[in-house]
Amino acid sequence: MHKPACQNWLLLRGLARESAHWGDFIPSLQTAFPTANIHTLDLPGTGEFFKIQSPKTITGILEFVHHQARQRGLLQQPLSLLALSLGGMVSWEWMLKHPDEIAGAVIVNTSLASLSPFYQRLRWQTYLQFAGLVLERDICRREQAIIKLICNQRQHNAKTTAEWIAIQNLRPVNSINSLRQIMAAATYRPAPVKPGQPILLINSRHDRLVSACCSAAIAEKHGLEMITHPWGGHDLALDDGSWLMEQLKAWSERENLFAQ
Repeated sequence: MHKPACQNWLLLRGLARESAHWGDFIPSLQTAFPTANIHTLDLPGTGEFFKIQSPKTITGILEFVHHQARQRGLLQQPLSLLALSLGGMVSWEWMLKHPDEIAGAVIVNTSLASLSPFYQRLRWQTYLQFAGLVLERDICRREQAIIKLICNQRQHNAKTTAEWIAIQNLRPVNSINSLRQIMAAATYRPAPVKPGQPILLINSRHDRLVSACCSAAIAEKHGLEMITHPWGGHDLALDDGSWLMEQLKAWSERENLFAQ
């Protein structure tokens, strides 16, 4: 017997980040959905696949992730996706290409090249800072700068920085793969149709990496529900994971995704 839809979660991270960057959010999600299967998969070029060259297209990244999901038996029942940024683009393409495999998706702080200009998809105020991050070779300085850019909650910065430095020392993402992922995101123009699954868009009003207007453009184009966090940054799972958890629970109940 299949479990209800929201009992089979798959979480996808964003640019140059891996599953370990979810941190404490994973056990919190398990607590919120105690009978659920919680899965994560790394994008090519990150995490367990850090030695693999990342494709330069979202379609190519999806093909890799989809193959991994099938190999690991994750597609035996519909998946509910939680995806951040670049992972949100992969999720969008997944819903279009393999609609029967996805029950619904919560997509956080993402963008589409077909709906938003480049200076909103990567806010122009961060261009120099972002270029420096991609080229920075010192892991400590790079991870500190990344956290300052994508997180607005400063309370746990020292702990998070130490954890993220340890992750990069174990499984470093090279600059070539970062650039290839950037190219994939920058050129992603999906088919101009709305996926048939329930979708919740979440954006952060004070995201300093990707303008909140990008999620709003997707919501307006396709008539999708959108919720805005009032102060969080790009990495909302880190900034306010408890708030994000409440949105997941409320959305799954509204969409009746617990039904058999």
